[in-house]
Amino acid sequence: MNHKLPIKVTIALFLALSIAFPLVSQTGSEIVYVTGSGRLYHLDGCSRLRSSKIAVTLSDAVISGYGACSVCKPQAADAASFQRKGVDLYRLDLAALHSVTEADVRQMLRAEVVAHIDGDTVRVRIAEPPAALSVVETIRMIGVDTPETVHPRRAAERFGKEASDFTKERLYGKIVYLAFDWDLRDRYGRLLAYIFLHDPHTGSVVCHNAALIAEGFGHAYTRFPFHFMEEFRALEQGARNAQRGLWGA
Repeated sequence: MNHKLPIKVTIALFLALSIAFPLVSQTGSEIVYVTGSGRLYHLDGCSRLRSSKIAVTLSDAVISGYGACSVCKPQAADAASFQRKGVDLYRLDLAALHSVTEADVRQMLRAEVVAHIDGDTVRVRIAEPPAALSVVETIRMIGVDTPETVHPRRAAERFGKEASDFTKERLYGKIVYLAFDWDLRDRYGRLLAYIFLHDPHTGSVVCHNAALIAEGFGHAYTRFPFHFMEEFRALEQGARNAQRGLWGA
């Protein structure tokens, strides 16, 4: 008995199986979409995808613990299917942390602060930058806005010098660790990052972005969304209640 299927039937069967069981990507470079609070990744145009969709690679989504959406059925894969090559950017939004204090400095990009610009902006040197970055980058800290001191069209603002001095004292010449969020750069091309460092007094790892707000040197900058917006708002309220820095008499 001949068990071979006709060519047309074979092709139809292959297409049906491809839809039911999508092939696992070999590279993970395909773009899928996630949201800030969801735990699934989607294809573009999925009915479950909200307007705040964030484009990521399939490998990043899978390695970060996102599952495939059951509605749009993107390619499904296990984290072991992908191997990271070179240095990766540690994204705190994809890590789905509840607090900036949960960030793992061991996964962050190491850099040296080589220039201080103002309270929320510094310049760093990265010894071995990944492909998306340069050796020297200007960092605009995510989620914090300190009073202006170097704006080309504005005079120095109240408490700007104090905020600038705080950042210079804490960061200039120091080894720091960089973590990232939804957007890699702002409209001026500056790298958007959270800056972490070891506190010389306690030895613990601290986020300088959060410290600026907690100590009253800046506002929580909520014009653009970021993963720890509510936490940073709470830090600002705490500084206001305690009348620290900007909120003092």
